[in-house]
Amino acid sequence: MPWIPAGIGASFVLGGAVFLREVVLRKARNRFILIQNRLDYNLKNVHIHSSMNRNANKLSLQKNADIINKILQKSEAAKVLGKLSDGHWEVFEICSEYLRVNESELENVGIGSPRIAALRRGKEVIGDLHRYHLLTWAQIESRSLTEKAKNSAVVSEKLETAQSALSVLDSALKYYPNDLQLTASEGAIKEFIASIKISHWIEKAERSAFKGNYKRAISHYKDALYFLARENVQSLEKDSIADKINREIENLRDLAEKKEQAVITKKSKRQKIND
Repeated sequence: MPWIPAGIGASFVLGGAVFLREVVLRKARNRFILIQNRLDYNLKNVHIHSSMNRNANKLSLQKNADIINKILQKSEAAKVLGKLSDGHWEVFEICSEYLRVNESELENVGIGSPRIAALRRGKEVIGDLHRYHLLTWAQIESRSLTEKAKNSAVVSEKLETAQSALSVLDSALKYYPNDLQLTASEGAIKEFIASIKISHWIEKAERSAFKGNYKRAISHYKDALYFLARENVQSLEKDSIADKINREIENLRDLAEKKEQAVITKKSKRQKIND
């Protein structure tokens, strides 16, 4: 009967629509929950900042302990949020504010005060969190920007995004200039930026050579050599890249000379025919 297959088909279409709707709603719901969590996190951080500002000159033992506990809670929340760099940055800022107040209190606290030990302990605990969340933020942000740069097809956008990743690391290095992980990441991104520039000029040289414009190709290869030396690339392949470029330049010079000689010969033959 013709209505049976039609009914079955309609059932499949309806079922697929319901399934698709559930997927879309689930994604929307998850995104809403994530945004709500981040909003709650930001609002609670405002309370901590205001609490420290109000009590900057009278940080009692109890208030000091309360603020430290709240910062610890925010730290755990940022870890739970995982790859959201904003959470780590906000905890870092709270830690910076506490350390500023803590330092001021330690300078003015009376000798023999029971607050000295608590303030020193708070400085140690929050100092560790300050470092952890700043480094985590820098790692997440720089990796995200580097991946974005790698996936970009436009050279200018690729360079701009890679420079942004380098700026993130520079911000962290201002606080911890001797951190080995930060310095290693900085070196890797600098090499990446240099490779973008070098690859750009090599590609331009190859296109010019393909079109038979050998002199322009040589000029582009020289630009690539300039950036290879100027960016101070420390890669083991540096010498190999330089050798390859120099060989290409020599080959292009030979081709350019042959091309010029062919043009001269052609003109000479044409002149003889005219004579």
